[in-house]
Amino acid sequence: MHSISPQKQPNTRENRAQRVARLGLLAATLPLAACNMVVMKPSGDIAQQQAQLIVTSTLLMLLIIVPVIFLTFFFAWRYRQANKSATFAPEWDHSTKLELLIWGAPLMIIIALGAITWISTHKLDPYRPLDRIAAGKPIPEGVKPLVVEVVALDWKWLFLYPEQGIATVNELAAPLDRPIQFKITASTVMNSFYIPALAGQIYAMPGMQTELNAVINKPGVFDGFSANYSGHGFSHMRFKFHGLSDADFQAWVAKNQAGGAALNRSAYLQLEQPSERVPVQRYAQVDPGLYQAILNRCVDSNKMCMGQMMAIDAAGGLGKGSVDGLSKQAWRDGERNVVASMCTPQNLDQYLPAASRTAQR
Repeated sequence: MHSISPQKQPNTRENRAQRVARLGLLAATLPLAACNMVVMKPSGDIAQQQAQLIVTSTLLMLLIIVPVIFLTFFFAWRYRQANKSATFAPEWDHSTKLELLIWGAPLMIIIALGAITWISTHKLDPYRPLDRIAAGKPIPEGVKPLVVEVVALDWKWLFLYPEQGIATVNELAAPLDRPIQFKITASTVMNSFYIPALAGQIYAMPGMQTELNAVINKPGVFDGFSANYSGHGFSHMRFKFHGLSDADFQAWVAKNQAGGAALNRSAYLQLEQPSERVPVQRYAQVDPGLYQAILNRCVDSNKMCMGQMMAIDAAGGLGKGSVDGLSKQAWRDGERNVVASMCTPQNLDQYLPAASRTAQR
């Protein structure tokens, strides 16, 4: 058997004490690490207002939390068993003043929090167009928002710029102090579009469109990612957001137009396949109807668009005979059913627009 010599025991205890001291120091500095968190020091006006809302709400709640914690320790010390001078009142059971204080103060704070929540919910509604680019800076006349169409893929992000006619994968850019209107959807499963420096997170769902209005006020490169688990490639579903001056943004657009490929429907179907750690890709040309086809889940021309299906449903549906219009399509490791055609009633023409009637025939 081996034994530890007495000379080494003090050193072992000393090492343990040093480790405990280091852990204590680390724990003490953890709250200070939050001071540099991007959520509380963002670079976009919407995110700054959200950070201020967090601070205001926290301070209001601390008006109750701090006194309660203080009084808990004070009562434990004041009425300890060893303190013989403390008032002993075993028959005491009620005080109107204390009741008013105990219930009145939280009630006033709840009312204040409710008012702040109601106002901020409407003011910071992600669907609401911006009325300013920063505190005290209204949007200049004639400035239109930059429209960016966002598609969450497995496991990457596709950004379409309809005004510029370009698209990128896992890279996003916008000019400073110009409103940005994001139109957001997904290809297969739900994700969450989140740039902490810009604004709060917004869900991306297949067959649905969500929106986010925001603005970036400071230049820099900021992190963006999915904040909703969507499969084993979720951890690497990240991108960079560039806040650029007007001149730099135009140069960025020109770079994409000069060095990119064409993104048509067939290229999108290839891009849509699940992949991880995808590098930045650039597209100089984009099919004008691609985003609407993605949103309506009919990029494959053999499928019926959701808008057409809903129009048929609004007209009364097609009955059991429509089952014959289903066909199978290869998908990942298996197959899936898609609606390829339908047998329509004679009077359907009066309900569907001309484009939908042509597609059905």
